[in-house]
Amino acid sequence: MLRTVREDLAAARRGDPAARGDLENAIVYSGLHAVWSHRVAHRLWIARGLPGSRTAARVLAQLTRTLTGIEIHPGARIGRRFFIDHGIGVVIGETAVVGDDVLVFHGVTLGGRGGGPGPRSKRHPTVGDRVVLGAGSALIGGIMVGDDSVVGAGTVVTKDVPANSVVTGIAGTARPRSGGEGVPEL
Repeated sequence: MLRTVREDLAAARRGDPAARGDLENAIVYSGLHAVWSHRVAHRLWIARGLPGSRTAARVLAQLTRTLTGIEIHPGARIGRRFFIDHGIGVVIGETAVVGDDVLVFHGVTLGGRGGGPGPRSKRHPTVGDRVVLGAGSALIGGIMVGDDSVVGAGTVVTKDVPANSVVTGIAGTARPRSGGEGVPEL
């Protein structure tokens, strides 16, 4: 647990050039608070045989949403070193999967489209490792965003994005990356 907290604090330093220090970041960064709360809620969500654990997970997620302005469904799977910078308005749906070292800016939606209820129906996006999701971008449906990709601010993505791409526009179109576009050094 302590290792995870340290990794998350390091991700905040990498993802936000204005980050001053670990103590201040741990106290004031709502993105970190939302991620830490989600890690607890997700454990409750997947706990089998613990009566009321899913209800407790949903209550914790809603409390966190109220306090941070960031809504992450407890069923979503979030990777290591995930950082939400200026997180107000971020929404991550139940069947979303987010890889490691992902950086998300405010107003990002990992939203669902169609399909039946429950986690067996893959209604939300899968985001690969080392992806940057620009402010106000919306990834909709059971799509895949490949590793090392950048989704531009305001982009609407409704189709798979190949690895190592930059996707921009409404609806977004992918092109090969020319290197270093929006990806902080790890």
